[in-house]
Amino acid sequence: MKHPHNRIDALLEVMVRLRHPETGCPWDREQTFETIAPYTIEEAYEVTDAIERTDWSELKDELGDLLLQVVYHSRMAEEAGLFDFSDVVESIVEKMIRRHPHVFGEEKLSDSTAQTEAWEQHKAREKPHHTSVLDGVTVALPAITRAVKIQRRVARVGFDWPDPQPVFDKITEELDEVRQECRHQPTDTQRITDEVGDLLFACTNLARHLEVDPESALRGTNQKFEQRFHYIENRLAAQNRQPQDLSLEELEALWVEAKNQFHE
Repeated sequence: MKHPHNRIDALLEVMVRLRHPETGCPWDREQTFETIAPYTIEEAYEVTDAIERTDWSELKDELGDLLLQVVYHSRMAEEAGLFDFSDVVESIVEKMIRRHPHVFGEEKLSDSTAQTEAWEQHKAREKPHHTSVLDGVTVALPAITRAVKIQRRVARVGFDWPDPQPVFDKITEELDEVRQECRHQPTDTQRITDEVGDLLFACTNLARHLEVDPESALRGTNQKFEQRFHYIENRLAAQNRQPQDLSLEELEALWVEAKNQFHE
């Protein structure tokens, strides 16, 4: 059997064979929507990781893995008589055309901000059964990403500060409340958790007002921290030492050295 690797039909056929009830792969035959969903999320994150590392060869592979997830879910849906891959494609094509009348129709928009507002209006008209502006904000999203979506939704109905300055004040207020809870004896862990959550929500709101993606910003900080800490570990390994052998002051000195080393 020849495989035309550059066609989507080839991938669809691969999935049919993997899921064949008699000759398919035992693991693939056993999977369900629920068991595959975590892999779908993981592949989406791996696409993001490849982009942030500007590894374009890796991005090609990761996009293929993500596409496989779409084909996988579509095949299971077809087996259940729900829909198939062509229905998925048709649905997204129709949606893109419907939500871009400024491209496929006569509507005129001035800039990307106007387009974003129009997009949200189209979504609202398509889902009239939603009774709250927060309906449809996916619970499974990472908490920071979901916080941004919640804040954007309520901003659409005017529940938002006009500029970043009040958000700075809110962060100070929330930080003071965390400090106050930490002074209590005995410490109420749940109240501290609540206050830290409020602080993170406020910081996320600041990022949104500054037009910074907080999820990307935190990923960048994580990467920067790892780079610096690896530097410390390597410096100590050359001396046959480990981080736990040093005092906090000594580690802090190496941290400053690492920052200077990477000019950040």
